[in-house]
Amino acid sequence: EHPELLKSFLNALMPFEKNQYIRSLEYLPAEQVPDNPAKEDSIVNVRCKDNRGRQFIVEMQMYWHNVFPNRMVFNASKAYVRQLNAKEDYTFLQPIYGLGITDDVFDRKTAKFYHHYKTINCKNSNEIIKGLEFVMIELPKFKPSTMMGKKMAVLWLRFFKEVKENTYTLSEDLLKNKYICQAVELCEERKFSPAEIAAYDHYWDVIRTCIAVRKTERLEGKAEGLAEGKAEGFAQGLEESKAERMEKGKAKSFAEGLEKGLAEGMEKGIEKGLAEEMEKTVVKSFKNHFSVEVISSITDLSEDEIISILQKHKLI
Repeated sequence: EHPELLKSFLNALMPFEKNQYIRSLEYLPAEQVPDNPAKEDSIVNVRCKDNRGRQFIVEMQMYWHNVFPNRMVFNASKAYVRQLNAKEDYTFLQPIYGLGITDDVFDRKTAKFYHHYKTINCKNSNEIIKGLEFVMIELPKFKPSTMMGKKMAVLWLRFFKEVKENTYTLSEDLLKNKYICQAVELCEERKFSPAEIAAYDHYWDVIRTCIAVRKTERLEGKAEGLAEGKAEGFAQGLEESKAERMEKGKAKSFAEGLEKGLAEGMEKGIEKGLAEEMEKTVVKSFKNHFSVEVISSITDLSEDEIISILQKHKLI
């Protein structure tokens, strides 16, 4: 019912050059009847066509789900295919643009909130297959300073971020713009009929339920991850403790071995030294004409041991 607002909105947010701006719009049925009657109908938020024949599909999500991009591609592809009648050829095909706005963050690897997708040549991004283009916007990341020079885009995105059930709290600079002011008026609940208010309340009930389910899933996932992390940490700690004990055991064994080796070495050294001294005594005594019997009484060696030493030194 308000094509001028939608035209302003799309011209501000789509990646158009000046010669590509939309001049006029007509709404198309948002409900797209599936090719297979067994499939559920696919509902989009807004579907419209401009004066050039280009179609625009606008979808909005309160929170992110990984199937959202798939749904956008699916709806845009259906719209692209259904442009042709049986007798028309492919030259009649016009581009389809998908615009997705989510009040959630889906790409945590970058601070960029505006994502533009095309079908390009992977080795030369200047080569583009025209037909489908997509823009995804993450509202929580949006800051006015990130879109310098695009005043209308900033105003529309601020409107989406700031508008609440109480529209009187909006900034004055937003309300000074005629398009934003009209959009604010449409949001005021007093403009709704009883049936629209009931539908509006039901909509928010569904949204709150979905958010509650999502939070529950996150908490359960967090608890499960914590339990797994504790178990993994315990196992890892046990392994590290074993390794540490082994290292300590190795160090202790080395120290004990070193101590034992030193003791044994010293003992052997002393024994060797005493033996050498005893051997010198035997040789010296024999050269001084002491008998084997007398040398035995002096050294406590047996006669055989004394004879062996004397033979070693070739004294007998």
